[in-house]
Amino acid sequence: MESRSLVPHTSSFQLPIANVRNVFRTHDVERRLAKLPEKDYENLRSTYQRMLERGPERFQVKPSGLPNMAGLYDELPNFHDALDDLKRHVALSQDCQDGLEITPMLLLGPPGIGKTHFAKKLAELLGTGMNLVPMSSMTAGWLLSGSSAQWKGARPGKVFEALVDGQYANPVIVVDEIDKASCDSQYDPLGALYSLLEHDTAQSFTDEFAEVEIDASQVVWITTANDESSIPDPILNRMNVFVIEPPSPEAARQIARKLYQSIRADHGWGQRFSPEPGDDLLDQLGQLPPREMRRALMTGFGNARLAGRDNILACDLPKPGQNKGKMGFLQ
Repeated sequence: MESRSLVPHTSSFQLPIANVRNVFRTHDVERRLAKLPEKDYENLRSTYQRMLERGPERFQVKPSGLPNMAGLYDELPNFHDALDDLKRHVALSQDCQDGLEITPMLLLGPPGIGKTHFAKKLAELLGTGMNLVPMSSMTAGWLLSGSSAQWKGARPGKVFEALVDGQYANPVIVVDEIDKASCDSQYDPLGALYSLLEHDTAQSFTDEFAEVEIDASQVVWITTANDESSIPDPILNRMNVFVIEPPSPEAARQIARKLYQSIRADHGWGQRFSPEPGDDLLDQLGQLPPREMRRALMTGFGNARLAGRDNILACDLPKPGQNKGKMGFLQ
């Protein structure tokens, strides 16, 4: 698929849009549309028509230099190895005609450690948005690669939707809990990844619904898992694996402080509270997994507001186990 350059422009993204890339060939779509029977396959027909109306060109984020990632290193202290890898890939493609090519990542670690949050922050850095594919709920591989138009209720897969319905040639696609994919003898839900995670074969990925080649070679793939033992070796070998350890006590306090400041800044009521959290609060939050910190802080903000205070105390946080089937506010 061809690409052409644009002059980088100022945007809110840290990495500028510098290329436009074709993600499919128009004549392929026109040929498939012409072969459709006049009265059948209405969903497929509308898909082809939508593709022709939108055209094949999508923006491609292209670095002109290394972005300032200091904030990410502070916010994600237990993801430094993964951030270092990202920085290396950005450095390789800066100030040249090559596109940003990031080797697929596997983030391996216990639940609630912040793996999906890392993927969201990466998508924010690129400015391309994040597409989440939860493998724990998958029962068939068509969620990634689409289902045949001959089946009732058939539709394109997530990769097709991200590239054809989205704005970017290099979106971030997160395959969440890849180790939870339910495989059976009839259909391997990971089957599409064998070609999608390889740069060369991804250039001509074919969605089973549309049956038109799509250039998925620029997709930024992030997968998450709690245990790699159930992931096939050929899939593992296509990714850079990063073992994400729980944050140290000091790093956990740092994460909690950043989260406190983020919640405070994102809400109008946040201005009623102190700019900095207290040490006792950070000590208490630091004992929680990153996933639970936000919920605990929201409870704490609410309880402090009810008490008429502008600061959250450790006692404002939910008691251990309180959020399981109970309301978050202290009784």
